[in-house]
Amino acid sequence: MPSKRLSKKIRQERLIKEIEENPFITDEELSELFNVSIQTIRLDRLGLNIPELRERVRNVAKLNYKKVRTIAETEIVGELIDLELNKRGISILETDSSMVFKKTKIVRGHYIFAMAESLAMAVIDTDVALTGVANIKYRIPVLSGQKLIAKAEVTRIRTNNYFVHVKISVKDEQVFRGKFILVSL
Repeated sequence: MPSKRLSKKIRQERLIKEIEENPFITDEELSELFNVSIQTIRLDRLGLNIPELRERVRNVAKLNYKKVRTIAETEIVGELIDLELNKRGISILETDSSMVFKKTKIVRGHYIFAMAESLAMAVIDTDVALTGVANIKYRIPVLSGQKLIAKAEVTRIRTNNYFVHVKISVKDEQVFRGKFILVSL
């Protein structure tokens, strides 16, 4: 039985609420949620002056980059979307064909590691730090076009050592985990 479509006014009110709750939701996800075409979602966003996903991510990232002390903005792999120094951080990376092995189309591990390490560095509140220890595990392969979401948490601070756990997921499936000990100089 086909589901009843919402009126434009109600759909737009709910669209605003959905984007406020999750600014990183895609037009495709919204179109599935509201059972309308992607073009309808885009027209609604334009009418409501809501920027596209990339612009929303960029706006959030700009605010968070200013907080980072350990590394430069350009050294963070991915878009930094949330940061609370010495507590937690979140970044997003859209993978593409330039990051993969030609034969298998699997994203090279150094991109995933660099994302995790740079987020671990960004989340600590110190001027200079180095990675002292990294215990990492790649759980499943990542393919070109998949969106990586990295979440870092500072679990302990002991003198000049920062213990940071980083988990990277594609949708809700964990693809990588790393435990870092960063040493403040």
